[in-house]
Amino acid sequence: MTGVLLETNLPNRFHRGKVRDTYDLGEHLLIVATDRISAFDVVLPSGVPRKGEVLTRLSAWWFDRIKEVVPNHFVALITAENASLVPFALGPEYYGRSMLVRKAKRLDAECIARGYLSGSGWKDYQRTGAVCGIPLPAGLRESDRLPEPIFTPSTKADEGHDENISFEELAAIVGEDAATAMQIRTLALYNYAHAVALERGIIIADTKFEFGVWNDEVIVIDEVLTPDSSRFWPVAEYRPGGAQKSFDKQPIRDWMAGSGWKDGLPPPPIPADVVAATTERYLAVYEMLTGEKLPA
Repeated sequence: MTGVLLETNLPNRFHRGKVRDTYDLGEHLLIVATDRISAFDVVLPSGVPRKGEVLTRLSAWWFDRIKEVVPNHFVALITAENASLVPFALGPEYYGRSMLVRKAKRLDAECIARGYLSGSGWKDYQRTGAVCGIPLPAGLRESDRLPEPIFTPSTKADEGHDENISFEELAAIVGEDAATAMQIRTLALYNYAHAVALERGIIIADTKFEFGVWNDEVIVIDEVLTPDSSRFWPVAEYRPGGAQKSFDKQPIRDWMAGSGWKDGLPPPPIPADVVAATTERYLAVYEMLTGEKLPA
């Protein structure tokens, strides 16, 4: 198993997120996905081998497919063959985990599409009969498919917790025209991606997108349809009425929940077997969706 990349050090760093480091190249940005992993809104000291490669290569795979549905910022996946697109030298550890993208002005909100009743949506429904204020039919079970996908935006927090907001609150942040475009495009992307994934044995229960403005148009930015941004369930094991097996960082969440860690305390190091189980899930979903193994 390869080592992990937790920190990057390239010229002109523009932003450091929980997982990605972004560098300003003038007309473009270079986004590098590290192997950092967060859970419960904290970045953990342990990385997950190959995670950054899965996030970047899978995003590139999706960006190429969704460009006819919604425009996006993707220009190129950086590999040894095209590294000259970047105006400074990159070590081999950056290949396959770096994307060259158009420099869009980020719209400060997360756009979540929910097609199934799970996670915080299920908890909300149990309390209120609605998800983020959107009423749903009575009698739904955990993990049931919703009558139709719903759009539930939230604030975007680089640290701490995101907060659910209404469409009206989203419009107050980004403007009504942009908010409408974000809503329409989020649901169009979800419907398209759900159909593509279903053919490959995966249910996309919910997912989140980010948008920016480039050439006066609202486009998709950041990552798309990865295990970090989506809840992926295997079709073969789908049984509504309870929680589902998922291809994501659930092994780490489960371990942390049982470790005695409390919000506000320093995050603990993650045991090697839990890290390995998480890498296995990331690789599995990559292979199921793309039909290929992650390049060595």
